Amino acid sequence: MHFYPHERITLFIDGANLYATSRALGFDIDYKRLLAHFRQRAHLVRALYYTALAEDQEYSSIRPLIDWLDYNGYTMVTKPTKEFTDSTGRRKVKGNMDIELAVDAMRLADTLDHIVLFSGDGDFRGLVAALQQKGKRVSVLSTLQTQPPMIADELRRQADQFIDLADLEAVIGRDPAQRAGREGNARGYNQRSNHRGVAEPVPYEDAEDLADGL
Repeated sequence: MHFYPHERITLFIDGANLYATSRALGFDIDYKRLLAHFRQRAHLVRALYYTALAEDQEYSSIRPLIDWLDYNGYTMVTKPTKEFTDSTGRRKVKGNMDIELAVDAMRLADTLDHIVLFSGDGDFRGLVAALQQKGKRVSVLSTLQTQPPMIADELRRQADQFIDLADLEAVIGRDPAQRAGREGNARGYNQRSNHRGVAEPVPYEDAEDLADGL
């Protein structure tokens, strides 16, 4: 990775996409380590995490992660999910955050030197090009190590720098022993046991929808 210590950077994290990528690679993200890693590489201005929430549910599996991130250096950007029935009668839940992420990136670009995008979604190619036209460097984090790759080819080509998430497993990955310990605990939210920010979100898009977006 090529970062300069004086660079002002912001992380733009597509939560559902990052979760799907790390799951495909077989490891969990330790969000405390992720934040520390980028703070060491450059001047980290902000880390924004985008995700949709099912507000009508009494308990959401993503809520512990949202709460931890919100108190530990991340800026949360959320919106309610939308339910609909497709043409085959299947009930689906949608929570696309692409527009919110793109608007924020363009709005904050003038205060930054380097934008770090955690997503492989090819729809972001236009955003990356627009940021580059403003004189900003753009790095994209996803992976080529899955079949099919989680990164859209056009997005990888457009980025100034592509970083494969698989190469960061030792740096930002969670110790598998921590996951085993968490799964051995009783179900429910225990804030004290979640202090490392290691809960994982349940993506609100089907795998086939995510693939269509690449």
